[in-house]
Amino acid sequence: MSTSPHGAPTGRRTFDALVTEAEAAPTEGWDFSWFEGRATEARPSWGYARAMGERLGRASASLDVQTGGGEVLAAAPWLPPVAVATEGWPPNLAKATALLHPRGAVVVASAQDAPLPFADGAFDLVTSRHPVFPDFDEIARVLRPGGTYFAQHVGPRSVFELVEYFLGEQPQDVRDARDPEGERAAAEAAGLEVVSLRAERLRMEFFDVGAVVHFLRKVVWIVPGFTVDAHRERLRELHERIQADGPFVAHSTRHLFDARRR
Repeated sequence: MSTSPHGAPTGRRTFDALVTEAEAAPTEGWDFSWFEGRATEARPSWGYARAMGERLGRASASLDVQTGGGEVLAAAPWLPPVAVATEGWPPNLAKATALLHPRGAVVVASAQDAPLPFADGAFDLVTSRHPVFPDFDEIARVLRPGGTYFAQHVGPRSVFELVEYFLGEQPQDVRDARDPEGERAAAEAAGLEVVSLRAERLRMEFFDVGAVVHFLRKVVWIVPGFTVDAHRERLRELHERIQADGPFVAHSTRHLFDARRR
């Protein structure tokens, strides 16, 4: 049986205790250590962080777009002489600055839907892990000819078991959003040559309702506008289901982009 951070078996804790703990947990950054013993997610076979680190070691000027709290970039064994990251959410921006400035990387405030505040051809490597929206026109613009976009994207119908548990069956256009072949077409239209595109579907398990609450508060686009108060009854039903039947199982989808500026 999994245990909570306080050592009590999660299966024996009450609905209210689990939810209260999850509501109090901080959500900034992309550190998922809070979920240890509470939820699991299989990782893609390609090992994005390791592969990104290898690319950074060969770059002269890199840009990490929508860096979150900077955790993935900060874990790289080396950074190029010019290393820049963008982030738009203030709590993440502060965390990324604290992590990346000691590594010599510059963190720039930039909204996810705004043009990238850099000159044409400024970078030979652009990276991103789980961008909310990959703006391929802007990515291509800031890459030098021959430069690389290397990123791990969230794929279509990711964690849809949770999405549809709370929101009901989704229309086809929502189910088809983030399709890797659609993104391939958009990247090519922007002037990128897609060298490799790999996709995987990965098992997730949530062992208590608190893990679900924290996940939906942290990954805000899964159930937009999620609050405990708005979904309390469905959460209580989910708690009872997990107590009776075991972990809630969902599946994430990921695809790996490796593209070159023509």
